[in-house]
Amino acid sequence: MNNHTLNVLDYLTIKETISTYAMTDSGKQRVLAIMPLSNVKQIQALLSETDEAAAILEKSSSVPISGLEGIEIIVKQFNKGVALRPHHFSQLLSFIEDGLKMKRFMRDKEMLAPRVSSYVNGIEELPEIAEEITRCIRNGRVDDMAGKELSKVRKQLAIANDRLKEKLNSIVKSPKYKSYLQDSIVSERGGRLCVSLKREYKGKIRGTILDASASGSTLYVEPEDAASVQDQINLLLSQEELEAEKILSYLTGLAESHEKQLLQSIEVMVHYDVLFAKAKYSRVIDGRAPAVHDQKMISLKNARHPLLGSKAVPLTIEIGKDFQALVITGPNTGGKTVVLKTVGLLVLMAQSGFHIPADKESSIGIYQQILLDIGDGQSIEQNLSTFSSHMTNIISILKKTNEYSLVLLDELGSGTDPGEGMGLASVILQKIHQKGATLLATTHYSEIKDFAEKEEGFINGSMDFDIETLQPTYKLKIGVGGESQAFSIALRLGMHPELIEKAHAITYKETKKYGKEQYDLYEKKELDKQISVNRYKKKQTKAKEAEVQTFIKGDNVLLKATNEHGIVYSGPDKGGNYTVFVKGTKQSINHKRIQLHISAEELYPEDYDFDIIFESAENRKKAAQMQKRHSNLTIERDQ
Repeated sequence: MNNHTLNVLDYLTIKETISTYAMTDSGKQRVLAIMPLSNVKQIQALLSETDEAAAILEKSSSVPISGLEGIEIIVKQFNKGVALRPHHFSQLLSFIEDGLKMKRFMRDKEMLAPRVSSYVNGIEELPEIAEEITRCIRNGRVDDMAGKELSKVRKQLAIANDRLKEKLNSIVKSPKYKSYLQDSIVSERGGRLCVSLKREYKGKIRGTILDASASGSTLYVEPEDAASVQDQINLLLSQEELEAEKILSYLTGLAESHEKQLLQSIEVMVHYDVLFAKAKYSRVIDGRAPAVHDQKMISLKNARHPLLGSKAVPLTIEIGKDFQALVITGPNTGGKTVVLKTVGLLVLMAQSGFHIPADKESSIGIYQQILLDIGDGQSIEQNLSTFSSHMTNIISILKKTNEYSLVLLDELGSGTDPGEGMGLASVILQKIHQKGATLLATTHYSEIKDFAEKEEGFINGSMDFDIETLQPTYKLKIGVGGESQAFSIALRLGMHPELIEKAHAITYKETKKYGKEQYDLYEKKELDKQISVNRYKKKQTKAKEAEVQTFIKGDNVLLKATNEHGIVYSGPDKGGNYTVFVKGTKQSINHKRIQLHISAEELYPEDYDFDIIFESAENRKKAAQMQKRHSNLTIERDQ
């Protein structure tokens, strides 16, 4: 599927919408990377997954999917010679615990969703890592009890800090120094504790000046008695950092040794995220899985375009069984384009494993490509007119089309002279159908109705129009070609039915009764007639394919290339060619290019003199005279 098709059919918009229901960044990216498949079994498996995920959501609206906060980044830092930080291990523990929650959640879903629930077996419990992280990391730091040496150092640190504070508190609370100090609070400068001394009393407290206030009126002094204790504390802090780093390195190595299991658990969680994102979207659009098969048939029951929401008018359409090409005629603004986009989009969604907004009886054939010409498509860069742009696109479609293609053509033949446009539209439709594609096309040329009615494999369609409200209903009718609705409007506004019937006869060269009952009956007859004709033609085609048909002199045959009738004169020769009498001339035509219309046995009695048909009156007269021994006569015949 090319990007142009995906964009025009709003497939990319659908994926973006589904991605918003994913809880992880990886899940969102995974949804956006989904593309339609063409393997039936793979598609069926994807739809089955979505079915099961939707069933789980129906029973339990909340699924414990891990948000994977930081876990993927953590795994990427493995084996780089750098120990993870305490907050990394807190995130890792949270992920392991989320995996356990998912395993417990899926435990009773085996009957409801056997395939989806089984995926949870890919999540590793990793009890050793969980226990060690719990033992060693607490409140975002390495716990005191994580190691004996660390515990010993921290106890010494606590004692030293208490001694330091005691010494400094004795100074700030002493009446001896009260008048020298700016306040009775122990301060800190550069990681060392000190007291605030008024500048004018510099030297009254022996020690090291660490800093001064912005105004210079206050000096921050570390007393001599406190300096030795502070140095001891700094040494202990270095020892503490070293011991904590040993613990973090140990935990990092433990996590790295389970990298494969962690990656597998992440993959399972991301897959669940994608599955339930699809299931959540299915609930929003009231979606269902259509049946999928490798036959080139589409059957949609009450289907809706997912982006139209409640505004969407249900679409019921079946193509591929009794006919392979649907031509929707009639005026613009009736919803013809929406029909094409709905069919195309729902095929793409189904082939991607997404539920579609349609009844469960719907079914969709699998197509390797969807080719379309929808919209203006004018190219400023190429300086092409609208018509030229359409033709450039359609020529490309004609080259690419095959029996595995779904072709969607909107307003075929528009943008040029109506007569030429109608002619082009006819041959384009015919060629695409001959290539075996499934075809849906719209056009405003009413003459195309006659073409679709007569052409094998085609059927007419139109968008319904409410003659009571004089408004389109946007409902598709199959079997009846579209009209401008001018006659229906005139009838609704009070014009006498007889006048409208005469106008219809002049316009369409057919009779039609106007009035609701007659109109409904007409529609049903049209649909039945077209389906019957297509079924008959299919049987005829299959019969012709099953055996090579032979002809005898006098058979009335149809010339496939020109749609003309002729009468078999002689044949076949070694190449399978027959001499056929067509419009007064004899032509040599291969047996594959003619088909029996009416047999000679049905047309003529036994011992019928075919010279009456094949010979001119003059030649027959000469033949009679020659039989009477007028040997100087010659008979001239067309070769």
